[in-house]
Amino acid sequence: MSEQTHFGFETVSERDKSRKVAGVFSSVARKYDIMNDLMSLGLHRLWKTFAINASGVKPGQRVLDVASGSGDLARAFARRVGPTGEVWATDINRDMLDVGRDRLLDHGVILPLAQCDAEALPFPSNHFDCVSVAFGLRNMTHKDKALAEMCRVLRPGGRVLVLEFSRIAKPLEKPYDWYSFHALPWLGQRIAGDADSYRYLAESIRMHPDQESLRELMEQAGLEDVEYLNMAAGVVALHRGYKY
Repeated sequence: MSEQTHFGFETVSERDKSRKVAGVFSSVARKYDIMNDLMSLGLHRLWKTFAINASGVKPGQRVLDVASGSGDLARAFARRVGPTGEVWATDINRDMLDVGRDRLLDHGVILPLAQCDAEALPFPSNHFDCVSVAFGLRNMTHKDKALAEMCRVLRPGGRVLVLEFSRIAKPLEKPYDWYSFHALPWLGQRIAGDADSYRYLAESIRMHPDQESLRELMEQAGLEDVEYLNMAAGVVALHRGYKY
């Protein structure tokens, strides 16, 4: 019998969660980028740029971008590592991977892609200098397994970056809740024709571990010197941990 887990505020079987999450991202894939711009007022681009700058990635290094989506981080990493480096873009969802591939090609970037589950990465151990996941960890059923896999494929001296929505400062909770549970579904319906998927995305943020809890999860996965930086009053946090 399948174990129980959360799909937003709903309790479902792990099998059903995988199916439901796949449905969400297949539904929103073609409108993903425009919705990101609208939902964050364009700030997601600054958050991703900050993550790239914090990565310490240098020319010639190897990078794995997990849950790569439309490929923003993968494309930026490709510029960083240059022609002597290696960047893989992966996603469990074929529709999102197709969108990412098309966007990369539109920018003249050709990268290796892999459709795979972050909980069972098809890469050798100790291979990458940096592993990143941006706004994807909270949708994974077993976050501990996914983080352990990211640590496994990381070479000693490498680092894992997790850019994710997190716990906002308490004085801003009420207006943030109103925006999340009223404005986001309305935008989702108007732009993507799908209010329910964006209602789930808002719920998934609330169910995701807070900053300290995620730091502990990363340490339990084998990462060390884990630190995080809040952005936009905690709407988003960047966690960074190392493998020694």
